[in-house]
Amino acid sequence: MSSTDSPVSVPGRSASAGASSDLESMLARIHQLAESSRSEGQAAAAAPVAAPPREISGTNTTMIDPPTLAAARSIRTTPPPASRNAEAEDTEPWRPLEPQSLKAAGVSESQLEHLALKCLAACGEMSGRALSDQHAIPFRLLAPVLQEMKLGQLVAFRGSAPMNDFVYQLTDMGRDRAKKLSELCSYFGAAPVPLAAYCDSVKEQSLTKQHPTQSDLEKAFTDLLINKNMLKRLGPAVNSGRGLFLFGAPGNGKTSIAERVTAAFGDCIWIPRAISVDGEIMRVFDPGLHTEAPLNEPTGPLQMKPIDLRWVRIKRPTIVVGGELTMDALEVQSSAGVNVSEAPIQMKSNCGTLVIDDFGRQRMTTDQLLNRWIVPLEKRYDFLQMNNGKKIQVPFDQLIIFSTNLEPKQLVDDAFLRRIPYKIEVLDPSEEEFRALFQIMAPKLGIRFEQSALDHLVNNHYKAIHRPFRCCQPRDLLLQIVNYCHYISKPPEMTVEYFDYAVANYFAIM
Repeated sequence: MSSTDSPVSVPGRSASAGASSDLESMLARIHQLAESSRSEGQAAAAAPVAAPPREISGTNTTMIDPPTLAAARSIRTTPPPASRNAEAEDTEPWRPLEPQSLKAAGVSESQLEHLALKCLAACGEMSGRALSDQHAIPFRLLAPVLQEMKLGQLVAFRGSAPMNDFVYQLTDMGRDRAKKLSELCSYFGAAPVPLAAYCDSVKEQSLTKQHPTQSDLEKAFTDLLINKNMLKRLGPAVNSGRGLFLFGAPGNGKTSIAERVTAAFGDCIWIPRAISVDGEIMRVFDPGLHTEAPLNEPTGPLQMKPIDLRWVRIKRPTIVVGGELTMDALEVQSSAGVNVSEAPIQMKSNCGTLVIDDFGRQRMTTDQLLNRWIVPLEKRYDFLQMNNGKKIQVPFDQLIIFSTNLEPKQLVDDAFLRRIPYKIEVLDPSEEEFRALFQIMAPKLGIRFEQSALDHLVNNHYKAIHRPFRCCQPRDLLLQIVNYCHYISKPPEMTVEYFDYAVANYFAIM
């Protein structure tokens, strides 16, 4: 018997609709019981004396079937999701809620059909709920599409699966269709989000809507010794959400400062895994640049506000690019698939921070970079050309930090400097700050702090020859001592002898 002549009967639309309706009714009843239990809990907390529990009469218990009653009791003993993660909800300006229809999701039935066919061609066989997870679409929205595919003889039942589901496999007709679709577009991951929905999400989570305060900035720099005057200058620049120049001598922490700025804007944002632009797929989520931050909430049918799984919750991105930056990284890039592209670096950093480290030393000239961004920096939107030739407008919503040890006037003209309103020089540390860095770094590297040895270092190797202090030198010199002591099999310690050895190596050609 062929796979298309499976003895398993196809459930009728009326039966499927009835089962779906019963399930939704039961879930609605469970949510109602959960809400009532929450209200009772709040009322009991407000009352001065708790009332004794009342017994449920037989006439009342017969109105609820045993599974539903058991579920309701389990809900009463579990704290509601909102109370467990209230802090996360407060810090998130926006959340993508689960769509109630394909139209609300911005996905057509044909798009889902194409994704499912290509997925089954790659995987062989999958259940309907596994396909739902693969494409991040609720099963109740995917099930009618799978039924149409079965009636159109594109898929057949391989067997049954739990919860009124089936295991699907392609028919010969389905394999031919999947092969042709893969030649046009090889993508079969999470269903893409419309470009308009992505633009709306960036607008809701924009840096311009976040206004970090002095305490927010101090919290972001708790692990870094930074001058209070520097924080005072950084505060307004960060609060503006616009670009800034960090310049100064190398080794004073410009990159470290730039990497910590993002933390002042809040913890997490939501980005789509992929977006759709007139049939072309562009991937936005990049595991190499983005750090996932899953919600600490229950999932499944009991979740009070289900999340659209096509979106990923990540920490606000901080993307650092240096001398390897090229013009290609600023444009839409072709991926390893057919008709699948990768979002440019500035789009992946939206709602976060993009650090151009060692500005002026990129493989492209500074004029090329500045001419490419001179309009986006002013208008806060960018134009990208897709691989199919279509041009699209996307948000340009990130804090761009240019970090350089060169003089800004030597790199850019006045027209560009006007679009970077804040220029902050990172100065050398004072002697007091330099000594404090040794006190901080020594215990972190397992070395006991010795004041006399540090006095010798400062007086003989800095003041005597007018050598400037740098913020990176305490760590680097102590690491020289640690590595040398490991080599000679002795415990690392701050001594005059070891400091002389470290200085001889570190400043040999400086």
